[in-house]
Parts: sequence; structure tokens; C-alpha cells
Amino acid sequence: MPSQQTPQPGTPVLLGIPFDANSSYVRGAAGAPPLIREAFRSESSNSFSESGVELSAENLLDAGDLELPPDNAFAKIESAVGQLLDQGQATVCLGGDHSITYPIVRAFGTRFTDLTLVHFDAHSDLYEEFDGNRYSHACPFARIMEERCVKRLIQVGIRTMNAHQRKQADRFGVEVIEMRELPALERLKLAGPVYISFDIDVLDPAFAPGISHREPGGMSVREAIAHLHAIQGDIVGADIVEYNPKQDVLKLTAMVCAKILKEILGKMIAGRNGEKELPAPIGV
Repeated sequence: MPSQQTPQPGTPVLLGIPFDANSSYVRGAAGAPPLIREAFRSESSNSFSESGVELSAENLLDAGDLELPPDNAFAKIESAVGQLLDQGQATVCLGGDHSITYPIVRAFGTRFTDLTLVHFDAHSDLYEEFDGNRYSHACPFARIMEERCVKRLIQVGIRTMNAHQRKQADRFGVEVIEMRELPALERLKLAGPVYISFDIDVLDPAFAPGISHREPGGMSVREAIAHLHAIQGDIVGADIVEYNPKQDVLKLTAMVCAKILKEILGKMIAGRNGEKELPAPIGV
């Protein structure tokens, strides 16, 4: 999608982050960004989100993929996201493993006060360390909360909590909405700036097989969209992570990622332009 000549402030911009060095099981998420873009632009669907917003070169930019150094990748990620934010662009990152959310949110946290982070995932990713790595994709939200990058963390769809992670959630005041508690649409009526981190394994692997950590009993795509549409507040940025093309079947998960991306962007653009969205569903 070609860039605008003079983008309007707050225009969403895609940024690919091909990084999976902190994956603890099956690597491959680094190859996801171009496949998500390919699915997003596929002629198998049109360019409208379900909220009634058309996505085009007029309201969406693409900054390409970062070229990351073998060392100190987090500093490069944080700097790149910060530069886009300083240019007035609402950055939406395509991962990559979930460890990238830490440097991304560090950049957002220094620019947005009272930031609420809504995190969709099968896992809470709150480990103090995992396999000796404090920056594992199993740890980003512990780092985020330690540094107080956000005011509030809401986790949706969690279904793998152990004693350590429950203790961490209590320590940091995390609002955990477990999968068994859904639907939870009312709990997503928020105020102020909102950042969305969407780990594709929040979905049941029947809908998204292209993930490294398949955890049955997850959300359907329809349930996920309903909860995304229920989010209120000003969505200032987002990421979609943990899609692993090596585990995918017929690029099915790439298309699911593209659908989630389309719905997040539709919400962001409607909010920026003050457009009236189509009515949200009452339930799922």
C-alpha cells in the first residue's frame, strides 16, 4: 500500500518486526510480517472492516519491516516505534514473537500517560524469567509492569495460569479475564489511550493452527472480533504476534491475522476520524 504524501496526524502505520530470538519452543514467527501483509491485501476479501471503515492508502501507511541487528534488537525496535510516534503516526506492529511487545510498549509508555494495555493471549506471559531468560516471550508483561510502562493491564482469554503467574498478576495488579469467564464485553468499556497486544494463540488452534504453542479451548475468531469491537477508549497502537508460518496450514492463520488486523485498524481509524461505527453486538 503506497504511502500518503502528507499523512494526517494519527494515521495508522504498519511496521513489521521479524524477530523470534526469544521464542522458547518452535521458532519461525520472524517470518510472519510479509505473509500477514500478503493476506491483508489478498483479493479474496474486500478492504472494509466490519465496523464499516474502508482501509486504503488514504488512511493507512506501511513503514515496511525493520532490519534488526543480531544484538540489541530491543533498542532498535523501541527507537523505530518512538520515531513513528513522534511523527504523529499510530503504530501497528506485525511480529514476531511476543517479546517484542516490551520495547514497543516502552516507546508508547513514555509518550502516553494513563495508558491501558489490553492483552489477548492464551498465556499471561508474566514469568519473572523463563529458561534463564528475563526477556523471553514468556516474560514481556512482567518487564512492562516492573517499569510501569502502563497504568493498567487487562488480559483476555488466559487459560494456562500457574501459581507463579497468579502471584505475579497479584503483585502487579493485573486484571486477568480467563477464558472460562468469557464473554466479558462490559469489562472492555475503557477510557483514555488504549494499546492492544493480540497474541494469535488466544484463538483456539482449530481457527489458528499456525502458532508455536497450541492451547485448545480458546476463542473463536468471532468471539475475538466481538471483544475487539467492545473496546472503548482511544486505540493509539497495537501489535499482532506469535503467528508462526512454519506451523500453518494452507496459510489459514495468515488470513486470520489479516482479519484481526483489519478489525483493529477499522476501530482505530473510526476513532481518529470521529466516525460512527456500526452497532456493537450485544453478546457472542
